Amino acid sequence: MGARPVITLTTDFGLADPCVAAMKGVVLSLNPDAVTIDVSHEVRPHSIEQGAFLLACSWPHFPAGSIHVAVVDPGVGTARRALALQTAAGFFVGPDNGVLSAALPDDARAAVSLPSGTAALPEDVRAVALTNERYFRHPVSVTFHGRDVFAPVAAHISLGVPLEELGEPVESVVALPPFRAASQPDGSLVGRVVHIDRFGNVVTDIRQEDLPAANVEVEIAGRTVAGLARTYGDAKGLVALIGSAGYLELSLPNGNAASALNVDIGAAVGVIPAAPPGPAPGPR
Repeated sequence: MGARPVITLTTDFGLADPCVAAMKGVVLSLNPDAVTIDVSHEVRPHSIEQGAFLLACSWPHFPAGSIHVAVVDPGVGTARRALALQTAAGFFVGPDNGVLSAALPDDARAAVSLPSGTAALPEDVRAVALTNERYFRHPVSVTFHGRDVFAPVAAHISLGVPLEELGEPVESVVALPPFRAASQPDGSLVGRVVHIDRFGNVVTDIRQEDLPAANVEVEIAGRTVAGLARTYGDAKGLVALIGSAGYLELSLPNGNAASALNVDIGAAVGVIPAAPPGPAPGPR
């Protein structure tokens, strides 16, 4: 994994409390050479799907072998399992509640129905339930597994502890469906809002490659937006465009699209092929 292993952190802890710092302190106490990277600590409280989406948008940009810790854990201290997964991209550590969906390919998640269900692991993905308490911080708080279970496990992985040492193997995990809009028989797409960024851009689960045509109309909250803008700076008023992660966004340059539309995560979004322009009128 190299001299400076990378450990990313995605949580709903915010930064007003010492939770994130405590997790980093545990990691560095075990492996001072580890590099900790904050993906986001502004996941909405208990929003497992948003946490999975932000992790999915970030991990592909890290070196292979990186360790990704995701802690959005409303079931902390209950019977929900704690997991570590190993994929070709690296390791994923967190609760077994769907937040680690980001580690799985779409085809493994395609059969899962909301709000959540289990997905069988592909052949190239291994996972264990974290049951070997040797690799935990003690005493283990029933309310803070981020500090006492997930952070130390990530640090031990960065030190070369193999996956099988951490617990018993599992063959399926709780997963969310893919972040992908549903295609309709008429060629339209029915999607939903999965994230609102700090600029108020409304990020949907509609992927660029799934758009039905180059010329489309986007329907949201009773509004229709015609066509796609190229980028924020070229636009005036409410626009639709493809963001850097490859998903359709609604944006209000120099404003806040979410506020202007009065929408939130979960709002419905539709895309339909725009009618082609009619023929130019002929001579009279």
